[in-house]
Amino acid sequence: MTNTRGRVPGGALPGWAARLLLMAALGTLVAAAPAAHADATAHADATNDAFLSALTAKGIHFGSADKAFIAGHEVCDELGNGKSAIQVASSVQSNTNMDGYHAGFFVGAAIRAYCPQYAS
Repeated sequence: MTNTRGRVPGGALPGWAARLLLMAALGTLVAAAPAAHADATAHADATNDAFLSALTAKGIHFGSADKAFIAGHEVCDELGNGKSAIQVASSVQSNTNMDGYHAGFFVGAAIRAYCPQYAS
């Protein structure tokens, strides 16, 4: 009996060899990805750090940094939905214990950090 396992008519690669070749090809693409990811992560970290520092400097504190980042991005979402910065600040003031000054500062800091396209 002849062993035809691993042979494919027409000279095509067996399944395991094709997967190995694909993995080798993807390996070269993936090798470049960590550097690009590190740059994006470093930028995000620097942006988040600057945002959190600005809030802390004005005495604005959240339960966690993640909550502050989420709230900052929510500002951008509201602006993207057509609300004005004043309307968003009013909403922040209504939904937090911030006064008008701090709510306005929060909105401005979020715009600077996460959605500068809405800066006037």
